[in-house]
Amino acid sequence: MAKLQRSVLVLLFLFLIFAGMYFAKEFLVPIVISGVFAMLFIGISNYLESKGINRALSALISVFILLASVSVILILLSMQLSEFAGKVDMMKQRIGIILVDLKRWVHQTVGLSMKQQDELLKQQQTSGGVEGGSMVATIASSAMGVLVNAVLGVVYMYLFLFYRSHIKKFILKLVPDSELKNTEDIVHQSGDVARKYLSGLSLMIVMLWIMYGIGFSIVGVENAIFFAILCGVLEIVPFVGNITGTSLTVLAVLVQGGDGGMVVGVLSTYFVIQFVQTYILEPLVVGEQVSINPLFTIMAIVLGEMVWGVPGMILAIPLIGIVKIICDNVPDLKPYGFLIGSQSRKQNTGVIDKLKGFFSKK
Repeated sequence: MAKLQRSVLVLLFLFLIFAGMYFAKEFLVPIVISGVFAMLFIGISNYLESKGINRALSALISVFILLASVSVILILLSMQLSEFAGKVDMMKQRIGIILVDLKRWVHQTVGLSMKQQDELLKQQQTSGGVEGGSMVATIASSAMGVLVNAVLGVVYMYLFLFYRSHIKKFILKLVPDSELKNTEDIVHQSGDVARKYLSGLSLMIVMLWIMYGIGFSIVGVENAIFFAILCGVLEIVPFVGNITGTSLTVLAVLVQGGDGGMVVGVLSTYFVIQFVQTYILEPLVVGEQVSINPLFTIMAIVLGEMVWGVPGMILAIPLIGIVKIICDNVPDLKPYGFLIGSQSRKQNTGVIDKLKGFFSKK
């Protein structure tokens, strides 16, 4: 009975945490994102400090590396997008043709004439549409919000790196002396999980750029590099990102006048790369840094989207990995760590295990 009461209290506590996270979204999202990125760059900062660079400068260099990496990605996308924008007129004509064909199909299938379809669209736009000035104001407000959060995130990341020892000492002061060693292990393991997962994901995205670029170029997709970079970047959103990127590529192929064979080629490229990613890249590059079973991985992503939207989907996997580490090291929470964890596997039973063993020996 005591265990049941304790479990109910834990679930109630988790409910209150998620409710607080939902209502404090605007405040917490920049902090959590910057904290996760700070974990990613702790190794670089420690290396710079071992070379005699003081902490303030090492934290600044780490932030600069992140900004430079993001800038390179944005420059590559903008270069390809400028070339893509030069074909807007042709794409508009193609979209017009597709819409006319679609209206004809609806007329033949449902019986609605093109005039009736146009009237329905106008009514929909009138009832649910937004005035031009209001739309511009909404877009401007959203852009300003993103900019403010980006600046706050950079500042938070620098301060997290600079005060990381101070924060660690604060966490250790919260626990009794008998739990200091265990708490310190939890802190280090949590940082390692976030760092290894994000660094592995970054390397995998670069590999996806190369594979998508080669595949789309062979198929004949225009601006293949742009769509390759787009599909790779969207991979940061688990499950949803790769489907979204491929769908946008298929849509662009249709708009550009591509035939059915090119669409099949894009889809074939997607499935081949997904196979390579799932069975080769993820086990070798990302690994089982976050050993969460698929059920709770999907549940964490869905819950992350409900609480924090797209940022919640991106942060779901590393955060639930940290939660699992905490659960595994706290006796009362071990059943929850077991529940969300993946089942143990036999060692060196497959090709991937043999490859990992070979490289580890090297």
